[in-house]
Amino acid sequence: MKLKHYLKFIAFIFIIMLASCNSKEKSETTNAEAIVETPDVITITENQFTSGNMELGKITLQEFNTVVKANGMFAVPPENQADVSAYFAGYVKDIFLLPGDVLKKGQVLFTIENPEYLQMQQDFLESKGRLNYLKSDYERQKELLVDNITSKKNFLKAESEYTVTLSQFQYLKKTLELMQINPNTLTGDNLRSVISVLSPIAGYVTHINAKKGMYLNPSDIAVTVTNTDNLHIELKIFEKDLPKIKAEQPIHIRLQNDAEHVYKGKVHLINRTINEQERTIDIHGDLDNEEEAKLFAPGMYIEGEILTSSSKHAALPMEAIAAIDNDFFVLVKENQTTYKKTVVDIGETNNGFTEILNPEDFSADTEFLIKGVFNLISD
Repeated sequence: MKLKHYLKFIAFIFIIMLASCNSKEKSETTNAEAIVETPDVITITENQFTSGNMELGKITLQEFNTVVKANGMFAVPPENQADVSAYFAGYVKDIFLLPGDVLKKGQVLFTIENPEYLQMQQDFLESKGRLNYLKSDYERQKELLVDNITSKKNFLKAESEYTVTLSQFQYLKKTLELMQINPNTLTGDNLRSVISVLSPIAGYVTHINAKKGMYLNPSDIAVTVTNTDNLHIELKIFEKDLPKIKAEQPIHIRLQNDAEHVYKGKVHLINRTINEQERTIDIHGDLDNEEEAKLFAPGMYIEGEILTSSSKHAALPMEAIAAIDNDFFVLVKENQTTYKKTVVDIGETNNGFTEILNPEDFSADTEFLIKGVFNLISD
């Protein structure tokens, strides 16, 4: 009797387990069908739509630009960069500069020393002293010649000595001015062997080649000063693109390591000389926002796009399109919860939108899933 009840109990447990398994399989089948009913139709519940931050959108007309891509750098005009050398040879006595230092025009860059400077000053003072006497003698001989009291030979001699000394005086005066020595205040008591080299422009110290104790020749570049106030864009385009480029066309600039941030400018000048080695042409442009020039330095590498033309085309956001193998798909809304996977033909991509080449295949009211498409289709 006990055995009979025991067998009934085992049979009861078996039936419950079997029913549980069938229920589980049915539930899994139902859930699977809730997500994908057919290969081309996807069901998205309201909860899935909300939690996945999905969005709907329609085909819209968007601006598409035809661009010429170019590489280049930021640069300054020649008058904004100065390679400073000493006009006179000498030893660097003092230099207190670092790259990046801000300079005013006329500020002392460094000083140089040479005993030969003393000789130049002495020669100037001597020519200055002799000039007064020779001028007086020349004027006296000129008056005597008019009165036939002196010979023409004496007059010509006085004239020659005065003219030669005057030329020497003027030469030495200009030389002292280049040495930053005031010839009008120079006396035998304030001769000096050290002179200062001044900055010819305002700007920043960008290169320093001189150091204390170094001997500089007049041709040696000691310091480079750069003024970035007129920083401009220099791009190189290939010669085949020259007919497309015109002045005032917009330029979009990106830094090499910051592709997301776009800086805007315009074409200013077009060089008409072709680089024979590279077969390229230089394009000069200006930034629209002059304040942005302070963010950059001459020589920084940039990637540019010159916008040569623009037109409007039917488009969808880039996120609305998924590429699978060599085809492109969108999800078209059919009803409240179902979306159909549909092939589209695409064109150019610009400013986050992709051109749709077959918009006539869809009605004006057709809605597309424009966010979260790739994960649904690729799954």
